[in-house]
Amino acid sequence: MIEIKNLYKRYHNHHGSDWVLKDINLTIPTGVSVGLIGRNGAGKSTLLRLIAGMDTPDKGEVIRHSRVSWPVGLAGGMQNNMTGRQNVKFVARAQGCGPKEVKRVIEFVQDFAEIGEAFDEPVRTYSSGMRSRLSFGLSLSFDFDVYISDEATAVGDRVFKAKAQKLFKNKIGQASLIMVSHGEGILRDLCKVGVYIKEGSAYWYDDIEDAIAAYHKDVDLEKNDNDLLSRVDEGVGDNGFDYETLPVKEVRRSLKYVKNSFSGIGQLLRVAKSESWPVAEINFIAALYNEELEKLNRYSELLYKTPEGALQKLEGDLRQAEHKVKFYTQVIEKKGDSLSDEEKAVVYKAIEMAYDDKVKVKAKLEALDGFD
Repeated sequence: MIEIKNLYKRYHNHHGSDWVLKDINLTIPTGVSVGLIGRNGAGKSTLLRLIAGMDTPDKGEVIRHSRVSWPVGLAGGMQNNMTGRQNVKFVARAQGCGPKEVKRVIEFVQDFAEIGEAFDEPVRTYSSGMRSRLSFGLSLSFDFDVYISDEATAVGDRVFKAKAQKLFKNKIGQASLIMVSHGEGILRDLCKVGVYIKEGSAYWYDDIEDAIAAYHKDVDLEKNDNDLLSRVDEGVGDNGFDYETLPVKEVRRSLKYVKNSFSGIGQLLRVAKSESWPVAEINFIAALYNEELEKLNRYSELLYKTPEGALQKLEGDLRQAEHKVKFYTQVIEKKGDSLSDEEKAVVYKAIEMAYDDKVKVKAKLEALDGFD
C-alpha cells in the first residue's frame, strides 16, 4: 500500500511558482494497478517521481508500505564513464544483492538488452536506444512490489518493443503498477483504476474507463476553445472578429488550463535537461513548451480584447498608476530634504508621468462605462 497525504509540489522559476500538485490525498491499495491520466504538463511525471522517492514534496508526505521501483527504463542514473556491465553490477550491489544474485542480474540484463559487445563499453558511447534497452532490462531484473512506469514500453524497435511489453506484462502479473502513458490501449490492458490529474488536483476513479472518459470530456472542451481561436484568426465579417461575442468564461477557463500546462511542461523540460535525456526528447518537450507559451500569450491578449477583460485590465492599470502616484509622493514627503535637486526632479517627473497615466486610464474606463 502507498499513502499520499496532503502533498504539495511546486518549482520556483522566473515565470512564477504555481503549485504543480496541491493537496493530493490518495491511498493506493496493495495489488491494484493505477493509470495516471492528464494533459501534458499536468504533473503526472512529477507525481511518479514523488512516489518513487526521486523528489521530495514541499508539503505533505508519501508513505510506502511496499518495495517501490524507480521509474522503469530511467537512464538518468547511469554513470557515463562506466561500462554497461559496471553500471549493472553497481546497481545490483546497491540493491543488496549477494555475489550469485549480482551474477544473475548481469546475465539477465546482458541477454535482454541485446547490445552485444557494447555492454563492456562506456555508457557515454551509447545511443539513446542502447541506453533505454540497458535501463529497461535493469529495471525489470529486480522483483518489486510496485513498478513505476513513465512511457516505459515505448523504447526500441518493433521487435524489442514486443519483447519488452511481454516481459513487462509478466512482471505486472506478479506485482502492481503505477503508470503514465499516452497510449490508452496499454493503460486499459495493464491498469484497473485511474487517477486523473487536473489543475494540480488528483481525482480517483475505480474504473480506468471512467478516468479516460473524464479526460476526453475536458479534451473536447479544449477543442472547442481551439475552434474559438480559429474563428478569431479567420475573422468574422468585413471588419474582422467581433470581440464582444467572445465567451469570456471559456477564455478564462482556457487561460487557467494553459497556465497550469505551461508550468508543468516547463518543469518537465528542466528535469529532462538536468538528467541529460536524449536530445530528441528534450527538443520535443521544448516544442511543447513553446506551443503552450504562444497559447498563453494569445489567450491573455484575447481576454483583454473582450469588454469584460478590457475593463478588468484597465482597473488593474488604474490601481497601478494610483500606487505609483502615492509611492513617489511619499518619497518627496519623507525624504525630500535629503534629496538633491536632480533627484527631486526625477521623482517629480515620475509623479507627473504616473498621474498622466491615471488620467488616461480613467478616461478609457469612462468610455467603457465601467468607472463610477
